[in-house]
Amino acid sequence: MSDSRPVSSNERRETTGPNPAPATVGVLGGGRMGAGIAHAFLLAGSRVTVVERDAASADAALQRIRESIRRSVERDPGLKEVEITRRLTTGTDTAAFAAVGLAIEAVPEDRALKDDALARAEAVMPEHAILASNTSSISIDDLAAGRLRPERFLGLHFFNPVPASALVEIVRGAATDATVVESASGWVHALGKTPIVVSDSPGFASSRLGVMLGLEAIRILEEGVASAADIDAAMTLGYRHPMGPLRTTDVVGLDVRLGIADELERTLGERFAPPDLLRRMVAEGKLGRKSGEGFYAWNEER
Repeated sequence: MSDSRPVSSNERRETTGPNPAPATVGVLGGGRMGAGIAHAFLLAGSRVTVVERDAASADAALQRIRESIRRSVERDPGLKEVEITRRLTTGTDTAAFAAVGLAIEAVPEDRALKDDALARAEAVMPEHAILASNTSSISIDDLAAGRLRPERFLGLHFFNPVPASALVEIVRGAATDATVVESASGWVHALGKTPIVVSDSPGFASSRLGVMLGLEAIRILEEGVASAADIDAAMTLGYRHPMGPLRTTDVVGLDVRLGIADELERTLGERFAPPDLLRRMVAEGKLGRKSGEGFYAWNEER
């Protein structure tokens, strides 16, 4: 577990500015997404506690976040690595969320896992705190049905990789209080990102659009119409997308995209049915960048 001493006033950048980040943030899940979310709030001045399922996973999350911070410091020498990492704690006990102003669930895209994670977090959180899910496809209203305080619950959909992404999709449930949405929007601005606010709907706005494009790109590849590189070039050069849909799928993770597609097929119908190629690649362990192979070969450190 990292240092957990009190934060000195000169380390807490969240105390200044019109839209300060929360002083204390809890992140449940320290994988690629959870680590990225923790990184973003640490750079905004928050003290962040990341809770994982076991000690080995907590240690891995700690190293993942520290490495991400180190890369940020290399890009911006004005950042103080020691001061930032002092505000990071990792562990395995959600009791550490007893003083947070915001808790974000960032476990894998599985309804039962998310319900369990959210229940464990809210059981110890202060009543005034806000609870958020980083889900990219599961209904916020469905998740809110089991919450103690649904009016203080919403979706905060971050994008992968979090440090480089400029967008956060705020998903407003039917019970979400307007002041909670307002607070979340301010926090997103404090992270240096842009919020969009959408009402709860399967796949929200971003996942429905992004997954539909990605699935069609996989079908085109599956049918032998064009290579992965040429399909992506059609969108990057022809439509000015910063990254093609197949490379994006590799970055997101083929397993993640398959899980979202399955959820959208269940809720929105056959048009989101995953191609056989996607299912086959996931079964073979070809998950994209995190496994080293997907539609492309990834040789950099994962």
